[in-house]
Amino acid sequence: MTGRIRRIGRIGRIVGKARRQPPPPAATTPAAPLSSGATLTPTVVRAHLAAEARARLRGRATVQIWFNLVLGLMVLLVVVFAVVGARVLAHNSQISDDLEGRVQPARVEGVRLQAALLDQETGVRGYVLTHDPQFLAPYTQGVADEQRIAAQLKPMISGNARATADLVQLQDAAAQWRDDYAVPLTNDAKAGVPTASDTALLNASKTSFDHIRALYAAEDQHLLADRQQSQDELRQVQGQRNMVFLAMLICFLVAALVLALLLRQIVGRPLARLRDGALGVAAGDFESGITPAGPADLRILADAVEAMRSRLAGALAEARDQRGRLAVQTDELAAQAAELTDQAEELRRSNSELEQFAYVASHDLQEPLRKVASFCQLLEKRYRDKLDERGVQYIDFAVDGAKRMQILITDLLAFSRVGRTQDARVPVRLDATLDQALTNLAGTLEGADVQIRRPGRLPEITGDPTLLTMVWQNLVGNAVKFRSPDLPPVITVETGIGPEGEYTFRVTDNGIGIPPEFSEKVFVIFQRLHSRDVYEGTGIGLAMCRKIIEHHGGRIVVDTSYTGGTRILFSLPGPAGDEADASGPAAEESTDKGAQPV
Repeated sequence: MTGRIRRIGRIGRIVGKARRQPPPPAATTPAAPLSSGATLTPTVVRAHLAAEARARLRGRATVQIWFNLVLGLMVLLVVVFAVVGARVLAHNSQISDDLEGRVQPARVEGVRLQAALLDQETGVRGYVLTHDPQFLAPYTQGVADEQRIAAQLKPMISGNARATADLVQLQDAAAQWRDDYAVPLTNDAKAGVPTASDTALLNASKTSFDHIRALYAAEDQHLLADRQQSQDELRQVQGQRNMVFLAMLICFLVAALVLALLLRQIVGRPLARLRDGALGVAAGDFESGITPAGPADLRILADAVEAMRSRLAGALAEARDQRGRLAVQTDELAAQAAELTDQAEELRRSNSELEQFAYVASHDLQEPLRKVASFCQLLEKRYRDKLDERGVQYIDFAVDGAKRMQILITDLLAFSRVGRTQDARVPVRLDATLDQALTNLAGTLEGADVQIRRPGRLPEITGDPTLLTMVWQNLVGNAVKFRSPDLPPVITVETGIGPEGEYTFRVTDNGIGIPPEFSEKVFVIFQRLHSRDVYEGTGIGLAMCRKIIEHHGGRIVVDTSYTGGTRILFSLPGPAGDEADASGPAAEESTDKGAQPV
């Protein structure tokens, strides 16, 4: 039956693939022989055609040649303008640096020098008129400032002969004025000579200082003229720079315009015609030819496209014939697929009848087994004193076998009912199902000194509460049954959210564990890892758990990486849009000796 189902699926996939498969490509015509007596391979033909194309392009203007010509002219323009622009910028930088670092600061220092000389004259006149010593302070400070400013000004005007001569004349006149008038007047004032006695000398001092004023006015005019000249020269150089850059921009724009027109005339129009022809072929127009035009390489490309169009036009008829034959085959496969669909439906009905038969058979076998066990027990009770020890043992064997068979049939009946008679779909709080399972196992838990750790809250899902209670009951019961003889049982229940939004659960114990090689065998019905004398049971518990979990749309496996006992992992689908609050912090609660959790 399994082989029959596989054959049905394989034929169905063949039919689907035949329906989706596009028509096979048309067979291309064999390449014409390049030499008499032998037909060359496609690789050799392609190499020959490429060599022929290169020979046709040799010595002819191609798109690449035109591009190189225009780009060469643009590069030449860039180099020329770069050299001119660099020289203009260098001259502009030189004048700007000279104006900012020499001419302008020199005029500022000249003004400060004038202020220092004025301070000297004002101080001398005030001291002579008032005989007040505080008027000597501006004079003394003015002399010191004059010397300091002159020392700073000399490097700034070292290349300017006129400014240097003005500074020398101004310093000489100032020194002459101090020797002839400032020093004698201050000495007379210090000696107590009346001001009226120095009137003539004071007037001569004023006349001499007026000459100094004329000298530093001339110096200021000369420095101002130098600054104006530098500014005019800077503006002229900036104008030249702007003209160069404007000419560069205009040349670039003209070159770009010429390149665009050249490309449009030489490449764009022929390429547009080639594009229209190729689109026509793509749209199904295999009758209109493609005329080569433009540069040599575009002509070769047009010839190649025209050759492809010719081959496609020749292969189209054959492709249509093959499509017709394929349509006939597809109809035949569709008929076979319909027949296979009917057979698959018949298989589903047959499987349903077999499941019903298993249920009825397991249910109806209960009565004969109960009768066999009952009469064996009556036989033992009535004739026990007439049977020897071996006879009584044989009767015990028969009773024990009948009881075990009855347990197996009961388990098989419960296994067959999963998903058939029990299929409630209601909101289920998994806390309640775990509580019910622990209540059902209360007697077992009380005698085993079990410690159970569980989250503060388990999620709510949609399912059958009775079946989910059976899952918890089997998992916890197995953890107690297969506990370690040296440790008190500790069972931990954990929950979380999986990568696809499903609820995940872990049931961990510190028992004897499951070897990795038996991680799948334990989920097979009636498969046991231990003898019946060591651990009681029929080996249906984990098989029942897998059937229930898969019936609810989840999965269940053994965590083979865990070595501290047994860890069972299973998942159940979560409701759409459900918040992941169930995976929050699990407030662990312990119940000693199997007491029901709070």
